[in-house]
Amino acid sequence: MKAINIREFGAADVLELADVPNPEVRPTDLLVRVYAAGVNRADLTHRTGGYGNPNFGDSLIIGLEIAGEVIAKGDLVSGFEVGDRVMGVVGGGAYAELARIDYRMAMLIPAQLDYVHAAAIPEVFVTAHEAMMHLARLKSGDSVLIHAAAGGVGSAAVQLAYATGATVYATTEGRKLARVEHLGADVAIDYKTQDFAKVIADKTNGRGVDIVIDFVGELYFARNIASLAHGGRLVQVGILGGGGRVSVELEHILYRHLQIMGTVMKSRTQPEKHDMIKRFREHWLDRFDGAGSLEPVVDSTFPLSRAADAHRRMESSENVGKIILTMQPADLV
Repeated sequence: MKAINIREFGAADVLELADVPNPEVRPTDLLVRVYAAGVNRADLTHRTGGYGNPNFGDSLIIGLEIAGEVIAKGDLVSGFEVGDRVMGVVGGGAYAELARIDYRMAMLIPAQLDYVHAAAIPEVFVTAHEAMMHLARLKSGDSVLIHAAAGGVGSAAVQLAYATGATVYATTEGRKLARVEHLGADVAIDYKTQDFAKVIADKTNGRGVDIVIDFVGELYFARNIASLAHGGRLVQVGILGGGGRVSVELEHILYRHLQIMGTVMKSRTQPEKHDMIKRFREHWLDRFDGAGSLEPVVDSTFPLSRAADAHRRMESSENVGKIILTMQPADLV
């Protein structure tokens, strides 16, 4: 089969289309003919050697989420049949014509969605649900500040918060403000020209927000803490601004009853990942019904042979929503 090979860690041009062996189907696997695969920030880290080895966990091939058609299944699979249209999260192996996926990490694609839009759902919406709904316990009437709101997880989080009935504050750059408002943000903040902590203080009359979902890290940490209301929860989902060290006055955590949590899917155990998929599927999957409730946000598509260009698009930070690779026959040359 055709797949993207990484000949060495480095810039985007190390990604090359190559012939590789088909994946071996294990007892709990679905074998999927991949028609679309999502590009994620973790893929950039993988490509540049940030994980320390070429094996993401389950495959030497890069890529974390797929949408396609089941063409074979293992003996222990239940709930799926050959011919089903599925989407889901894989432990590597998505940038390929064929991929195997643990059936407990797969979901049936809603009938009205095509493969490209289906591939824009699994990683980002599951992560957004886990951070905001499961860990931070968002409920109707709460207020939430979502950073990097035009990105994949951020745009999913804005939609889930809006659908839950929360008041949504969201940061992005100026030219993306209207798009973020369209997704459901009540207040969109230009992080380049506005201090989000001051905006939150002004808009909430000094109360702060119940939840902050952050992807940036050290640069935002102190202002995130300042933006939290009494009993507020900060969930750290990424560190796009770099790792580094942060400090906080413990009295703030103690007397304001604050909670600080971190989450990343990659380091979860397989049973924990199964539970994450199950929670998202049961809560939200039927909301992708074509009636405008939830919308997979696709920024752009690239044929698999142009995976390097897809990575460059993500590195530019110009995208709003997901970048998708497509695997039609014409894309595999």
